[in-house]
Amino acid sequence: MAHTILDLKSVHPTRGYSHCARAGNTLYIAGQVPLDDQGRVVGVRDMRKQATQVFKNIGRILKEVGAGFDNIVKWNGYMIDMDHNFPAYAEVRSKYFSKNPKPAATLVEVKSLALREFLLEIEAIAVLD
Repeated sequence: MAHTILDLKSVHPTRGYSHCARAGNTLYIAGQVPLDDQGRVVGVRDMRKQATQVFKNIGRILKEVGAGFDNIVKWNGYMIDMDHNFPAYAEVRSKYFSKNPKPAATLVEVKSLALREFLLEIEAIAVLD
């Protein structure tokens, strides 16, 4: 199956990877981190702000390709210090995944992410209509 690596303009520039690839009607969104559209870290040591930025980035990608959160069928999350950060993350997540049934998901605690300031990274798979 042919695939396309998308050159998106709605999120921060990348180095060494692409934000999104499309194969058929399936969209593969790379791990999104709490960077604003200028590539600056948002909400250092604040999970609520970081989760909001991560979901905002995912939403921008989805919107740019004509989709929305309802198109997500699977997502994987990676979190630093789940004991401390999970409640704020769950509060933010509930604003984006409020409908039932919710997509398949995985959330794991990790020791670190690409930058020490990051508390969260989320990747997603979406199916386009």
